[in-house]
Amino acid sequence: MGNAMDDQTSTPSAASAEEHEDAEFDAAIKAVVSSGLIAGPDPSIVDEIAQEDGPDPTQQMADDLSADMEVDRIYRSILTRAPEHKVQPSLDRVRDCLDLMGNPQDSFRAIHITGTNGKTSSARMIEALLRERGLRTGRFTSPHLTTVRERICIDGIAISRDAFVQAWEDVSPFIEMVDAASVASGGPRMSFFEVFTVMAYTAFAAAPIDVAVVEVGMGGLWDATNVIDADVAVLAPVAMDHERWLGSAIDDIAHEKLGIVKAGSVFVCAEQTETVGQMAIDRAAEVGAQLVMAGPSMHVISRETAVGGQLISVQTPAARYEDIPLALRGDYQADNAVLAITAVESFFGGQALDGLVVEHALMSVSSPGRLEVVRSSPTVVVDAAHNPHGAAATARALDEYYPGRRVGVIAMMADKDVESYLGEMEPVLEEVVVTGMPSDRAMPSEELEEIARRVFGPDRVHRVDDLLSAIDEAAGIAESDDSEPMVSPAVIVTGSIQLVAEARTLMGKPAPDGA
Repeated sequence: MGNAMDDQTSTPSAASAEEHEDAEFDAAIKAVVSSGLIAGPDPSIVDEIAQEDGPDPTQQMADDLSADMEVDRIYRSILTRAPEHKVQPSLDRVRDCLDLMGNPQDSFRAIHITGTNGKTSSARMIEALLRERGLRTGRFTSPHLTTVRERICIDGIAISRDAFVQAWEDVSPFIEMVDAASVASGGPRMSFFEVFTVMAYTAFAAAPIDVAVVEVGMGGLWDATNVIDADVAVLAPVAMDHERWLGSAIDDIAHEKLGIVKAGSVFVCAEQTETVGQMAIDRAAEVGAQLVMAGPSMHVISRETAVGGQLISVQTPAARYEDIPLALRGDYQADNAVLAITAVESFFGGQALDGLVVEHALMSVSSPGRLEVVRSSPTVVVDAAHNPHGAAATARALDEYYPGRRVGVIAMMADKDVESYLGEMEPVLEEVVVTGMPSDRAMPSEELEEIARRVFGPDRVHRVDDLLSAIDEAAGIAESDDSEPMVSPAVIVTGSIQLVAEARTLMGKPAPDGA
């Protein structure tokens, strides 16, 4: 029986025979590789391939850093314009700019989405369904979490650094012309959001894409995105928000949002209050749009929680889809899924979608910053709810998915209905840690603390101005109660998209969509 010693004492003749056999094998391999079958008419290509080096990682990092600096420079220059939350009641500047460029927005079809809550998640689901059907997509959403490039996505991926810079270089001469004409006539320069809308439509045309999924920035009627004539207009639930700019009554807000519904389009409407529902019916009749409303032919049949999301069965006007895995949490995301499926059915003329298309799209969809887990031990969840309607939806989801002790970390913008927001969250949070944000629009933490004490009671409210320290404080509070050892506690960071963005960065989450 052979062993290690046998191997070490092989005879010289056996070793030389093995060496000769190896040499013959090497020669045969070289002959094959250098033949025309492998190398083509010029055998020297073999040497070139052998000597070719891959990309230098250090150089790639340097190039990316340089490109990031240029993206940031462009972004900061656009920030000097009127902010995106300041609605300017005119579409003339955007139309004029696009007209000078040959109207790139007319080179693709579109699905246009408005509403108070659920727009971004619905847009992501719609885009995922379209891509699963084999279409090349563009997606325009706002605001961003980590980098401004997230706002413009091609095929589900954030626009590249080079393409972002190119889009700016393509539009900037025309923006200067429109600015000059507007200022000369006593008007404003193009706003931040108007510029980004023009950049997005230009980038989509350059890609080129088949269909754009476009989320309004604010409202709808006077929103810069509303220069497109979309095949499908989608109205997510309407509630009170942005009252300073859109109006102080629900019908004022709904009127602005219904402005995206155009003649000849299909109008897909989520479940609304009675007032908004009637306004939707009236708007569709007024412009001659085909109305598809939530109800018997468009609703969630059933849903149950599952690992990483939920399992849903839904009815749409075209089909019944059963046991679809949805990789997002919350009953409201199931409602958004019905809206998204119906919108895509409508885009394809009312045809039912293949069940595998729906399954593959929704089981892999993501919506960063929406009930997103960013750390474990303890669980830290970030959620971008920032108005009472959104808070109510988040509260239901927290009760369903996180049965343990829950502690909130909250900061909010001063123009929000803070007391009503906190009132929706109070039943599902044991305690809250209020904190601050580096924004002129943010409510001072001292003021937020005072309101929170009225809602929660003084013993349940803490204030820590630094966000990372606030999360640590909340984690300590959440883990201090070990009366239910089998139920994990959770920290919920919520109240503002800007707060969620900062928390994601602190917790080491990458920028969304490969940005």
